[in-house]
Amino acid sequence: MRQDGRLPEKVRRATITRGASKYAEGSALIEVGNTRVLCTASVDKSVPPFLIGSGQGWVTAEYAMLPRATTTRTSRERSRGGRSQEIQRLIGRSLRAVVDLSALGERSVTLDCDVLQADGGTRTAAVTGAFVALAESLAWLRDRGELRVAPLLDTVAAVSVGLVDGQPLVDLCYAEDYGAEVDMNVVLTGGGRFVEVQGTGEERSFTEEELGSMLKLARIGIGELTRIQRDALGPVLAGVMVGEAGA
Repeated sequence: MRQDGRLPEKVRRATITRGASKYAEGSALIEVGNTRVLCTASVDKSVPPFLIGSGQGWVTAEYAMLPRATTTRTSRERSRGGRSQEIQRLIGRSLRAVVDLSALGERSVTLDCDVLQADGGTRTAAVTGAFVALAESLAWLRDRGELRVAPLLDTVAAVSVGLVDGQPLVDLCYAEDYGAEVDMNVVLTGGGRFVEVQGTGEERSFTEEELGSMLKLARIGIGELTRIQRDALGPVLAGVMVGEAGA
């Protein structure tokens, strides 16, 4: 049992509220334990220069943490470098892995992920919530008659795993993450394919067996988060995902 009473394989209580922003084409507020991230999707009729004339669209992301998302104030990042840039690249890569960019046409969808409150797992919560906001924005395009085919190939979600006192755990809160000997973020599609695995031996190296144990827990946790995503989207997903009823 962990400090919050969870078993090693249990994610924290997670909720996703779709339509959390009045003005964005798609939005979701994701809450995982005490971590809260607002994800908004904005559709733009343009693409980066390298895609002009290609007929393909683009999906990208930006990530930021509000100054009082943590127990003490953190200064806003003034540049596009640092931790935020690394995280937003992860979010963008994760989402593009499940999007048929040619089905978008020459338009871009930007996901803004703003951490309102942080207690570990902010980047993984951002990936998971951003997918819901993205799907909602694609449904908005479909309702306007601007999509000829469904652009989503699968769902995608992410979770943290790690070794704490030698014990593999899923969905680390801040205290667990701070004390972890090994810290890892895993991104998986709904079909169980890996998009990204970011693992670091913070305090020690780890074995192949330990890696396998962490990946097994990640699959269990992401399975639960995928169910929550699907519940939040409901029939919206069927209209924008390949192979779903009504797509």
